[in-house]
Amino acid sequence: MECLLGLACKDFAIVAADQTNAHSIIVMNNEENKLFKISNHMAMGITGESGDTTQFAEFIAKNIQLYKMRHGYELSPAAAANFTRKTLAQHLRSSTPYMVNMLLGGYDTNSEESSLYFIDYLGSFQKVPFATHGYGGFFCMGIMDRFHREDLTVEEAYDVLRKCVTEIHKRLIVNLPNFKVQVIDKNGIRDLEPLTAKKIQASS
Repeated sequence: MECLLGLACKDFAIVAADQTNAHSIIVMNNEENKLFKISNHMAMGITGESGDTTQFAEFIAKNIQLYKMRHGYELSPAAAANFTRKTLAQHLRSSTPYMVNMLLGGYDTNSEESSLYFIDYLGSFQKVPFATHGYGGFFCMGIMDRFHREDLTVEEAYDVLRKCVTEIHKRLIVNLPNFKVQVIDKNGIRDLEPLTAKKIQASS
């Protein structure tokens, strides 16, 4: 019942993840962090089995940092996404598969372009202008298709995500009250104001 949302525009990528940690019918926590820093210009939103998500995200981040230490430069978002997909596919064919779904957003400082990659637990991999994971995505793809543009500003992209989260709160039977939002651009990764049910209701 988890949800990831992401958009890639000309100068930045923006990703959002719900903060609900639930087990069976019990909500354990509404402040779970599902966005991980992979490098100075890459962030990963990840959902799935609790142990797998943290372990896999940290494994990818540490290996990308190791590559930087050995070679003196960071992997591009495209290279990091391919490495992530390869690692996931290798484990899928072993006795220790990772049951995780990801959105990888990044900014390439060499080409000065942003990108967003959709990766699922089966090793599917695609560069996309916008994407979702989870049941909430059923209500968001039409909104993203309607409002996404290459030349969106950060404020406009944040507003698109706000529309998506509002629709999730309205339509989805599962309660996902809080969404953490991060933007990745030439200056690195920074947090934006979380999208919460209380703030959305107060502003409507």
